[in-house]
Amino acid sequence: MSAKEKLPNVADPWLSRPNATGREAWRIFGIMSEFVEATERLSSVRPAVSIFGSARVAPDSEYYRLAEEIAHLLSNAGFSVVSGGGPGVMEAANKGAYHGRGVSIGLNIQLPHEQQNNPYQDISQTFRHFFARKYMFVKIATAYVVMPGGFGTLDELLEALTLIQTNKTPRMPLILVGSHFWSGLIDWFRARLVEEAMICADDMDLIQIIDTPAEVVAAIFKHYETRSFDPLPEEHELLLNL
Repeated sequence: MSAKEKLPNVADPWLSRPNATGREAWRIFGIMSEFVEATERLSSVRPAVSIFGSARVAPDSEYYRLAEEIAHLLSNAGFSVVSGGGPGVMEAANKGAYHGRGVSIGLNIQLPHEQQNNPYQDISQTFRHFFARKYMFVKIATAYVVMPGGFGTLDELLEALTLIQTNKTPRMPLILVGSHFWSGLIDWFRARLVEEAMICADDMDLIQIIDTPAEVVAAIFKHYETRSFDPLPEEHELLLNL
């Protein structure tokens, strides 16, 4: 008897249940509907800046104040501002944009705890799946502003950074706000990732660290001073295949 014949039957018991395959198929349709609905509502929102940051930041914190001021300046400069739609930095970003001239957009996620939609959203889109939500953060962004945050913020930062590094999305400003918060991570990137050839030294040029709201807005405009905020034809093709 061959080794393969001795192996036990390890078929997924969940899939053997009645209607399991049908339920999985309907789940796929539910995911598709999230992509379709969000794309229809948000595809014309440009230029837009996606702002990431902690849900746990209190309204009286310095990070909250910075995020609100950055979003307000961006909104008055003609940008739509996209946040995760929840509390903390997300609320600050939506609040700043909501009281400016631009559009405040919240990409909300259904979670068992922590996420509660903030009231400062001109457009509110709710997702059940993180990957569909992250796709829209990337799809409509012309820049990323990353405030201090935890695992979720790091996930969004590294997702955006990876997509730019691998040329899956256009190169755009990726700004970390708060040198005192981010400098340790950037030092580790250089000491470990660059020194051990896990990334190229030039990859560090994809990241900017900025401390003041006015400099954040200026850095975004500087990046686009010789081109349109709209995707170029080849960039549009990239986004279609994201």
